[in-house]
Amino acid sequence: MSENVEITKASVDAVVSDALTLIQGATDLASLKAIRSSAVGENSGITKLSSLMGKLPGDQKADAGKLITAARAELNEAFSKAEAVFYQAEQNQKLLEESVDVTAAPMTQVLGARHPLSLLQDEISDVFIGMGWEIAEGPEVESEWFNFDALNFDADHPARAMQDTFFVEPVEAHLVLRTHTSPVQVRSLLERELPVYVLCPGRVFRTDELDATHTPVFHQVEGLAVDKGLTMADLKGTLEHFARIMFGPDAKIRLRPSFFPFTEPSAELDVWHPGAKGGARWVEWGGCGMVNPNVLLAAGIDPEVYSGFAFGMGIERTLMFRNDVKDMHDMVEADVRFSKQFGVVL
Repeated sequence: MSENVEITKASVDAVVSDALTLIQGATDLASLKAIRSSAVGENSGITKLSSLMGKLPGDQKADAGKLITAARAELNEAFSKAEAVFYQAEQNQKLLEESVDVTAAPMTQVLGARHPLSLLQDEISDVFIGMGWEIAEGPEVESEWFNFDALNFDADHPARAMQDTFFVEPVEAHLVLRTHTSPVQVRSLLERELPVYVLCPGRVFRTDELDATHTPVFHQVEGLAVDKGLTMADLKGTLEHFARIMFGPDAKIRLRPSFFPFTEPSAELDVWHPGAKGGARWVEWGGCGMVNPNVLLAAGIDPEVYSGFAFGMGIERTLMFRNDVKDMHDMVEADVRFSKQFGVVL
């Protein structure tokens, strides 16, 4: 703008017209913001006209001031209207982009579930913790001495054979994948002060083929109590209490004479399962007995002073007949549909 320009209605109208043209050329809020600087900013035409006010005679300043004020008001109103239009357009676009088709099929995120074997193992552990027992764990790759020798297995016992046990190479290292959680019992006797009341849940390994009722990798829970004066009556009472919590208040147990190297006398444990599908029946549940004196001696415990009882059962087997699971494959194939039958417990 030339410095000879005067503040007249014509000159002010020309500046306003140029600014309105710029406003009309805006396409969105960002471009409108950039236009505001050139239309009403420090280097704009209306600002340059305003700078001439100081050079006007006193009697002309009032009229010139009214022209400048009216021009600024018109431009501010034009900017406000344009800004409102662009803001509404942006909001409409956001609503369009974020709209939800309520007629479309919903996309649901399926929650996972803890495996029922884990839930059952925790439930069993809680039963014995409630009785004051401790939970004990041990290594899955175990010394042959802990797995067999300390448990009174003879050197030629069939359970030691390669067809029953996974040996870790080299065989001369005498390391095996534990075939039961009984080694944890021996470790507990060596590591803890007497009396000992421990529950030993965990994963074990045997050279079985995977079929409807067998798997080479499964879970056991074993219990061991060593104290002064323990008898078969204490064993039976403990197992009856355990059975009633697992299978209901009408459950009961029976003990049938048997043989295990690490207990004497030994018994097979049957449980009367009143809630079994197809009707109440007796089901073989596990093994038990009084701790063999040789096992106590191997742990440095005098069997003349202390006695103990032990028991063990498979967690998979417990789940199968407690919840009517027909096929072991369902437990090992990691299908979340199987786990969800037992409820989503995180």
